Amino acid sequence: MFKLKTTLFALALAGLAATVSDRDAMAQAKPTVGIAMPTKSSARWIDDGNNIVKVLKERGYGTDLQYADDDIPNQLSQVENMVTKGAKVLVIAAIDGTTLSDALKQAKAQGITVIAYDRLIRDTPNVDYYATFDNFQVGVLQAQSIEKALGLKDGKGPFNIELFGGSPDDNNAYFFYDGAMSVLKPYIDGGKLVVASGQMGMGKVATLRWDGATAQARMDNLLSAFYGKKRVDAVLSPYDGLSIGIISSLKGVGYGSKDQPMPFMSGQDAEVPSIKAMLRGEQYSTIFKDTRDLAKVTADMVDAVLSKKEVTVNDTKTYNNGVKVVPSYLLKPVVVDKTNWEKVLIDSGYYKRSQFD
Repeated sequence: MFKLKTTLFALALAGLAATVSDRDAMAQAKPTVGIAMPTKSSARWIDDGNNIVKVLKERGYGTDLQYADDDIPNQLSQVENMVTKGAKVLVIAAIDGTTLSDALKQAKAQGITVIAYDRLIRDTPNVDYYATFDNFQVGVLQAQSIEKALGLKDGKGPFNIELFGGSPDDNNAYFFYDGAMSVLKPYIDGGKLVVASGQMGMGKVATLRWDGATAQARMDNLLSAFYGKKRVDAVLSPYDGLSIGIISSLKGVGYGSKDQPMPFMSGQDAEVPSIKAMLRGEQYSTIFKDTRDLAKVTADMVDAVLSKKEVTVNDTKTYNNGVKVVPSYLLKPVVVDKTNWEKVLIDSGYYKRSQFD
């Protein structure tokens, strides 16, 4: 009797093991998705990578996540390796949106689908879809936060403002700037906003690689050359990492005191250091882009492609990469300031309250 029970138990274990093995085999049967991210120097890209991997693994896909340390040849090599190793879909947040043409040509020759993630890949026919936020609207929201803070709609002014742009090799930077200027330029033309440096246009205000130290150095120069006896009332900053550098520059010459309050400054990505700066009154606003939602949209694209179903997009006109209009899915950005940061960032579960104590 004991031997019979032992045998039955062994058979049950074997059956359970077979079930687990079959389930694992089914998961492994789904192909690998290559994910190329630009850098770990920004918290948002770490979140992007983790969120995409989490969603894809939950759906049974293998993942190959690589970060390129903002090094263009490194990212190119990583993408080429993903192609060689047999990834069936590539999700790419490009460092430079113009340098991957040859690698993507190889991918297309092997039937690999390419999804541009957050940043548009330019000058190639071999990008199939684009998952991103409404980048023009990001700029609009940044400028509207400054417009509100200064009371420009109420006719207040004139105020001095300086403009910062993103990296010139990132297609998004131009959308951010153009969106912001659609709001600010009428006030500049009408004299309610004054750019004391005269520096306008991406050719003059861009910040290579979105580097905070570069933004800080430029702000140092602007303050020294144009603001000896003037006050900076507002700064258009397209990204939190730049805002932190600009804040350091301003504090270095006395801004942030009772007699010399900080200018109203925008930002983007709702990074923890900038939320803390906002709570201290050093940064006025930021733009929240929920990377959990972007990861889900991207995973939905992957699912549809590999299931040979129609890929859901909501924009087929806006994003011309120089060769073709890339079918896109645009998510909505949200402006965050002191009045709503807890509701947007904490109540949604994106951050924990203890991160800001």
